Amino acid sequence: MATFVDPLVHARRVAPDRTATICGEVRHSYADLWTRCGRLAGALGRLGVEPGDRVAILAANCHRYIEVYAGVPAAGRVVVPLNTRHAMPELLYALQDSGARVLLTDREPGELGDVVDRVIRMPDEYEQLLAESDPAELGVGIEGQSLAGLFYTGGTTGASKGVMLSHGNLIANTLHWLAGVRHRREDIYLVMAPLFHAAGSNAVLPTLWTAGAQVMLPAFDPAGALDLIEAEGITGTLGVPTMLAAMAEEQLARPRRTDSLRFLAHGGSPIATEVLRRVHQALPTAELVEVYGATELSPIATIQFHEEQLFDGPRARSCGQPLLGVDVRVLAEDGSERAPGEVGEVVVRGPTVMQGYWNKAEQTASVLREGAYWTGDLGYTDDEAYLFLVDRSKDMIVSGGENVYSTEVEEILYRHPAVLEAAVFGVPDEKWGEAVHAVVVLREGFEGLDTSELIALCRQEIAGYKVPKGIDIHAEPLPKSGPGKVLKRELRAPHWEGHERSIS
Repeated sequence: MATFVDPLVHARRVAPDRTATICGEVRHSYADLWTRCGRLAGALGRLGVEPGDRVAILAANCHRYIEVYAGVPAAGRVVVPLNTRHAMPELLYALQDSGARVLLTDREPGELGDVVDRVIRMPDEYEQLLAESDPAELGVGIEGQSLAGLFYTGGTTGASKGVMLSHGNLIANTLHWLAGVRHRREDIYLVMAPLFHAAGSNAVLPTLWTAGAQVMLPAFDPAGALDLIEAEGITGTLGVPTMLAAMAEEQLARPRRTDSLRFLAHGGSPIATEVLRRVHQALPTAELVEVYGATELSPIATIQFHEEQLFDGPRARSCGQPLLGVDVRVLAEDGSERAPGEVGEVVVRGPTVMQGYWNKAEQTASVLREGAYWTGDLGYTDDEAYLFLVDRSKDMIVSGGENVYSTEVEEILYRHPAVLEAAVFGVPDEKWGEAVHAVVVLREGFEGLDTSELIALCRQEIAGYKVPKGIDIHAEPLPKSGPGKVLKRELRAPHWEGHERSIS
């Protein structure tokens, strides 16, 4: 079974002088990339980082991130990409939980430096280490089932979970993607979505394997993305819907030449059909491609091609058919398959299903059954296996492409002595797709509480995108079912009247 070293080897052999990465004024060929990944492996060996040890990275998109993303697993170590939007407690948890020995970062590490053996600052210290290290052999002792990365995703119990993805998982996803989205050697891919997401495997690995070029956008802004599309002749990119919407507004207001753009993929967040119409108007040469999946699936499960041809059809709200090599079904709780049109839980089987959650056997067992991943998403299929999602059974909120788990936010709210009951859910937001909203019931004696105090508490503990944008105070107890579960659908419904709600 192929591993991370295979796309590197292939690109170096077939196109050693072709440009691999473009990062500002810095351009590296595939021969350069191979050497730099080898030197990174040599540097880790010099530092005493053994095969199987975890190496974390906290940085903006750059060519060095590509080297770490590909080179650390190719060297037999495990890469741990950290979310740059997470708050310090969340980052500390991920580092401690993963047992990462080294942190590579382009920013002040603060407390993070106390929980790893070594912090390597980027770019200066990183470049010095590479210059002082001889290249080590890549691919030694690695098999398809070897762990390649730990990707930390939000948890329904408040603590993040390290999703264990093997070389085989991520390589399978790459091959499935390449079977559907035809990358070409002359393609120039814009990396504008943050590489800490598992979706990096849909940017980095396919482009490496086809020896295309990758252009790095350190931090997304629509003008910068469009400038690079024009300047570099970008042929494809992937982002969350808020990125596409912002690019459309910028392009319509201040047009650039973007006729090189061949495909524009999106996923991870709600998107309205009218937004897609505007994106197509602004970027008419690009095929619009929607993907649905999860970090636990390495990450893609379904794909919808040529959305620009479906705006007025019955499948406009579908997130597509199963990606080649992936089995996607809608099942009842007992495991029986739902008929077309009947709602059930989306269940995925195939070589992209994660190995499990790091050090969390109970949580792993709750979602992996006989090798299949039960997503917790509710949906139905039509008679040609097109998938339509209707709700998230986990009450997950997707804001700007980032997953927010309601119980994680509720846990913070409950820390305030005034809060008797709390419920968190998503409400419509024109910019982010969904915004985090909370409803609380206060204890007696706290009637004068200003909700800004609760928001300030959340800001101290969790990332900004998880902080409620609004908090309502209810005088009466929250509505509950017979067994005592809060009925969030009753709280959510008034906010969604007149809105389409898609969770693809």
